[in-house]
Amino acid sequence: MKQIDEQHVSRPGLVVLDITTSDEATARAVMADLEQRWATSGITPVRREPGHRG
Repeated sequence: MKQIDEQHVSRPGLVVLDITTSDEATARAVMADLEQRWATSGITPVRREPGHRG
């Protein structure tokens, strides 16, 4: 697994995060925490892949 490094962006732009968790409650908790720290589009619907956990 690659190391995640902090990066500062010099100007505003769009960032897309793909959050993968084993359960919906954890995904919603992460999205709620991000929403408190940064300007976000809010908590989006949780998508699930049939046949996969989570």
